[in-house]
Amino acid sequence: MASSTGSWARAQISHPLSPYSSNSLKKQQPNNARLSRSSNKANIIHSALHSPSVLHFPKKPYQNPLIPKEDTSVNVKPKTQQQQQQQQQWNLLQKAAAMALDMAESALVSLERQRPLPKTADPRVQIAGNFAPVPEQPVKQSLPITGVIPSCISGVYLRNGANPLYEPVAGHHFFDGDGMVHAVTLDNGNASYACRFTETQRLLQEKELGRPVFPKAIGELHGHSGIARLLLFYARGLFGLVDHKHGTGVANAGLVYFNNRLLAMSEDDLPYQVRITPSGDLETVGRYNFDKQLKSTMIAHPKIDPLSKQLFALSYDVVQKPYLKYFKFFPDGKKSPDVEIPLSVPTMMHDFAITENFVVIPDQQVVFKLQEMITGGSPVIYDKNKKSRFGILSKNASDSKDIIWVESPDTFCFHLWNAWEEPESDEVVVIGSCMTPPDSIFNECDESLKSVLSEIRLNLKTGESTRRPIISESEQVNLEAGMVNRNKLGRKTRYAYLAIAEPWPKVSGFAKVDLFTGEVKKHIYGDRRYGGEPFFLPRDDNSESPEDDGYILSFVHDEKTWKSELQIVNAMNLQIEASIKLPSRVPYGFHGTFIDAKALVNQA
Repeated sequence: MASSTGSWARAQISHPLSPYSSNSLKKQQPNNARLSRSSNKANIIHSALHSPSVLHFPKKPYQNPLIPKEDTSVNVKPKTQQQQQQQQQWNLLQKAAAMALDMAESALVSLERQRPLPKTADPRVQIAGNFAPVPEQPVKQSLPITGVIPSCISGVYLRNGANPLYEPVAGHHFFDGDGMVHAVTLDNGNASYACRFTETQRLLQEKELGRPVFPKAIGELHGHSGIARLLLFYARGLFGLVDHKHGTGVANAGLVYFNNRLLAMSEDDLPYQVRITPSGDLETVGRYNFDKQLKSTMIAHPKIDPLSKQLFALSYDVVQKPYLKYFKFFPDGKKSPDVEIPLSVPTMMHDFAITENFVVIPDQQVVFKLQEMITGGSPVIYDKNKKSRFGILSKNASDSKDIIWVESPDTFCFHLWNAWEEPESDEVVVIGSCMTPPDSIFNECDESLKSVLSEIRLNLKTGESTRRPIISESEQVNLEAGMVNRNKLGRKTRYAYLAIAEPWPKVSGFAKVDLFTGEVKKHIYGDRRYGGEPFFLPRDDNSESPEDDGYILSFVHDEKTWKSELQIVNAMNLQIEASIKLPSRVPYGFHGTFIDAKALVNQA
């Protein structure tokens, strides 16, 4: 089956007018999602909660997009050479099986292209403009800086994201892309940049084969063609053409530095350890199982308690019971026994929360039903008959018999920003962004997405709950991706720093929200300038310091000039302290972390 090499990614850097460029979509942007700026007044962004997406989704048969391929160097060998080397290792049966399975896949792709793809699986939509991938970049030192990097910032800012190595041949969701970590090292007022793929088992095998062969969990596994793709993949495994026993994940979502290791994560696999070199480059160490203690997947949003330094995590299974397990790691890396959480159906659990004494587990209405594929549907569905609830479990629990379930009707939070206990009212308070429609990220729907920052109160004594929007209706905007001061995680916090996801799915700035009063202060990136998750970096670890004493770090991309930068913004007054010009484009991505220079000294 014909497939282009990873060279297509490099061409996206200097081709803002390519079919994957935002410029080609410029005329399709809604008029009610404009930004207005003033030099002396507070920035205002007009709400686009009820507006259509910024992207236009054509209803016509998918055709392989035309992608410039002038530059063919992406640190992979030419496909033909790779295939020749691989095939020399196969016996006659394997070669015959490979040929037959490739022919079957070609026929499947031909059939798929006769039908229109939903916008949630159309690569012309999912990886258009600055969502498109970039090639790896070795370290670039002495980057241009406007302003002054605060002297207290010394270390490495890292952000994960999806960056497909190969051009999609069929359906593709943004979440399906291979993991790539972007790193900016800040040292004594100087800055360097590098970006590298996390070399997952999936990526390494596809590089050997010279094309994508692993199924894409969201973009491809729909209906009968999804079943066919699974059968093709496992048939290749049966003949030894691919190896799925060592993980199929992309490691593109979360990052955490724990027990002197940087871990890149996606919830469909074990974490991958990535090492930061003395020069500021990145290298993949490999799949990390915590010295053979972790035998299941781990979600991409584990939590580190700022006082105990323990790491808390969940693992979910979409095929067999137990569908959910809870566990923790002590600071030295020792793992606790798994605690099986009883669930009647496998539930999508992207995130959870911790308090001082509890873990807060969301059991919501987006579930996995693989049987839906038999009837032509998506395996990820919104089950309106299921009741949303939160499970409150002791951090030190050895089993789930004392878990307290509190229902919270029609609540779906893709991310939870924090939670804390209020013993005087027997309540656990959860702060999250409630998303409607709940499955809109995964399945096409006509209703516009809303993501409302909410306070959810769970009464452990009465079993009742309340939910309220934190921001007034007149100021309501989509808030998704962000954090609180990580030194206060699990404790009562006043401020949250969240991405303004307007016009969806782009991020036009970030909001500093007072969780007590609902006051919103905004930092807007500017005309056709968009960013991602705002990362709050405390000035120091002093618990007596003001909660908002620190800085916001965020990548920002200018769609007019096709240039990217790292902004460092004072979190107290939202003024830019420094802007670091980056040597190459940084695509919009997912979650990040910061590793202090002192912590890096002990890196494993």
